Amino acid sequence: MRADLDRWPRPLRWLYPGLGIKRWYGLVLGGLALSGIGAVLVFNVFAYELTSWVGGPVAAAVGGVVGIALGLAAVTVGVRGMMRAVARTFLPAEEERLVDVMLSRRSQDVGLRLVVVGGGTGLSSLLRGLKKYSTNLTAIAAVSDDGGSSGRLRDDFGMLPPGDVRNCLVALADSEPLMTRLFQYRFDTGSGDLRGHSFGNLLIAALTEITGDFEEAVRASSQILAISGRVLPPTTQSVTLCAKLAGGRSARGETNIVATDSPIERVYLDPSRPAALPEAVAAIREAEVIIIGPGSLFTSIIPNLLVPEIVEAIADSEAVRVLICNVMTQPGETDGFSAADHIRTINAHTDGPIFDYVLVNTEKPDASRLARYEQEGAEFVAYDNREIAQLGFIPVGRDLISQDNWVRHDPDKLAQAIVELTVQHNKGIV
Repeated sequence: MRADLDRWPRPLRWLYPGLGIKRWYGLVLGGLALSGIGAVLVFNVFAYELTSWVGGPVAAAVGGVVGIALGLAAVTVGVRGMMRAVARTFLPAEEERLVDVMLSRRSQDVGLRLVVVGGGTGLSSLLRGLKKYSTNLTAIAAVSDDGGSSGRLRDDFGMLPPGDVRNCLVALADSEPLMTRLFQYRFDTGSGDLRGHSFGNLLIAALTEITGDFEEAVRASSQILAISGRVLPPTTQSVTLCAKLAGGRSARGETNIVATDSPIERVYLDPSRPAALPEAVAAIREAEVIIIGPGSLFTSIIPNLLVPEIVEAIADSEAVRVLICNVMTQPGETDGFSAADHIRTINAHTDGPIFDYVLVNTEKPDASRLARYEQEGAEFVAYDNREIAQLGFIPVGRDLISQDNWVRHDPDKLAQAIVELTVQHNKGIV
């Protein structure tokens, strides 16, 4: 079939059998012809002399108006039919509400230029909410993971770990649910080499091998999933996350850092000054809103801020810059941390403030949910607006948590809070 199609000139390929276009194309042409004849009858006085057999000029004019109306109706039906035929191919699930989809996409195309910096489930959750407001959305996801499927692919192929990037792609996906499920599918059965691997990670690894470039592989994956926005790593250099621990100890690798029982004093990258991805820096410089977090403080958020050009671009930006504080502490990383402690830790790693607002959750979960987390060593992140203000930041409190069995940010509440804060900032209210 492909060879047969290649013999057709490209403009005529629309007429190839089976596309469901020809009938509507013919209807449009017929409608245009009928409208043209009607226009001649109405506006060309010389035509009246040629149509005396239909009752003279008045009757010809009436016939012309009817012809124009019928012709335009045929064109409308034909165009609508062609659009539906195209929609059934590219948007099968949305074909019945194509206009709504087009209007939504159009409004998103002029949305805020948003950049979100982080990693892990916190970042992907935020993206699910933000993509409803804008497609001018860039997620900068950490690439320092060395555990699980990502770590194995990193060791086996010398590529950047794809885990956080994959989660962001899925969060921004606008594709069919089956494709999204496929991207997140994990081989949990059997005992072979595939066990523990995510299909999405394997696909990104394969595309990296084919294209020879991780960034190009992510771009190709974005097209497969039809994502709203784009996902970028902060750097394309292979980096290892290291930590200085209490008592003078140290740990190398994210997996070892998370597993340690010593408080983390500071994290750093090896090599210490990796080159930033130029597209990521450009996105930050063009952003209207820059969002940092939520996510694991030492292993998801701060690693992005250890790339010098990334943190410099954020510090120099005149965008609305917001830190989203975590709802719960993370055992082994932020035990006993308050919102102010999160702020101080970021400041210590960036040598100064790089955001203006601190968005904190004000709704405390019920006792039963908190009890489950306390058994794992996690606790509710306390906040003090006065303490945050004394640090030089503007605290913004909202009910941000979901009402399910888990204590986590609600994507829609979080996105709405960001948009409202941006509007208020631009109006000079906050």
